[in-house]
Amino acid sequence: MSPTEQRPPVSHRKLGIFGVVAVVGAGLIVATGIRAREDSDSKLKEWTDNQAVPTVAVAFPSGKALNPTIDLPGRLEAYSRAPIFARVSGYLKNWSVDIGARVKAGQVIAEIEAPDLDQQLLQARADLVSQQSSAQLSEATLNRRKTLVASNFVSAQEIDERTADLNNKKAAVKSGQANVERLEALAGYKSITVPFDGVVTSRDTDVGALINAGGGSGPAMFVVSDITKLRVYVNVPQNYVPAIKIGAKAALTMPEYPNRTFPATVEASSQSVDISSGTTRMQLALDNSAGELMPGGYANVRLNLQRDAVPLHIPSSALIFNKDGLRVATVGLDDKVKFKTVTIARDLGREIELASGVAADDRIITAPPDGIADGDPVRVVGAGAKGKPATASEKQDVKG
Repeated sequence: MSPTEQRPPVSHRKLGIFGVVAVVGAGLIVATGIRAREDSDSKLKEWTDNQAVPTVAVAFPSGKALNPTIDLPGRLEAYSRAPIFARVSGYLKNWSVDIGARVKAGQVIAEIEAPDLDQQLLQARADLVSQQSSAQLSEATLNRRKTLVASNFVSAQEIDERTADLNNKKAAVKSGQANVERLEALAGYKSITVPFDGVVTSRDTDVGALINAGGGSGPAMFVVSDITKLRVYVNVPQNYVPAIKIGAKAALTMPEYPNRTFPATVEASSQSVDISSGTTRMQLALDNSAGELMPGGYANVRLNLQRDAVPLHIPSSALIFNKDGLRVATVGLDDKVKFKTVTIARDLGREIELASGVAADDRIITAPPDGIADGDPVRVVGAGAKGKPATASEKQDVKG
C-alpha cells in the first residue's frame, strides 16, 4: 500500500462501544465521588456528635474510714481545785507559801489576827463560868430544901420551883458551853490550812491585808490545785457525740511540747447540748504525775470515733453548690447525668465525708463540667466506667 493510500474508516459499532464505556466510566467516577462525600459527611456528623457529648471521669464513693478521729480544742483544769477563803475577819498576820509552792494536806500557810474574836471568846468563857456557878448554887439549894421536906418546913411547891430553876441553870450552862466551843472553832480558823496535797496556783493577799469572813466579798486568799491528775474539757459537736464513747482514748498535743503527745481517756459527758453552741461538753482524765502540764492551758485533743457504719467519702471536687442546694452529679447505667442532693458530715479537705444522699454503687462525676444538666448524656471514663464498684480482688490486681 502506498503512503498516499488512505486507511479504512472505523466502524460505527466500535464507536458505540467506546461511547458506552466512556459513559459508564464517567458514571462510576461521579458515583464514587458522591459516595465518598456522603461518607465524609457521615463521619463529620458522627465526630461532631461525639464532640458534643462531654467526657467525664467517675468514681464510686469510698467506704473506708479515711480519718476515724476528730481534732478539737480543749482546756486543761486541775482535777481538784480549792479557792481558800477566810472563815474569820481580821488582818493577815503572816503567810508562808507563795505561788508555785508544793504544799501538804493540813499544812498552815497563813495566820489571821482577829482581836474581836479573841475578846468574844474571853467573854463567852467568863459567861460560862458564871452560868456554871449559878447552876451549882441552885443545885446545892435544892438539895438542902429536900432535907427539910420531912419536917414540913418546905412545901412541895418550893421543891418543884427549885428543881425547875436548876434545870434552867443547867440549860444555860449547856448553851454557854456550845457558844464557847463555837468561838473556839472559829478561832481555829485563824490558821489557814491546806485541804489536800497540791500546788499553790494563786495568792491574792499580803501581810496586813484586811480579811473579811466568807467567800462573797472578794477573791480567794489562796488557790490550791492538785495537778497530779488533770481534767480536760472538750466541746464536741452534736453529730459526733454518739461516736465518742465513755472510755474512748484520746491523744493531746500542747503548744509547749510540739513533738510530744499525751494520752487521755474520756471520763464523763454532760449528756446535754448547749443551745448556744450546739455542742456537748465532755471530760477527759489526763495523768500529770510528772507535773509537766499546767492547769488552764490549751490543748489540741484528737478523739477516736467509734461508728456503727462506715461513712462514705467523695472527692471535694465532686460537690456542686447552686440555687438547688448542695448536690453531686451521678451517672446512671444509661450513661446519663442524674443529680442527687447530699448532706456533708465532715470536710476533710480533699475528701468529703457524707452523712446522706448517695449509695456505695453510685457513679459520682469527680469534676462536673460547667453547664451540665440533669439527663445529659456523657462519655464515662475512669475507675467507675464499668458501672459497678471494684471488688477487693480487682483493687488488688490494680495495685499489682
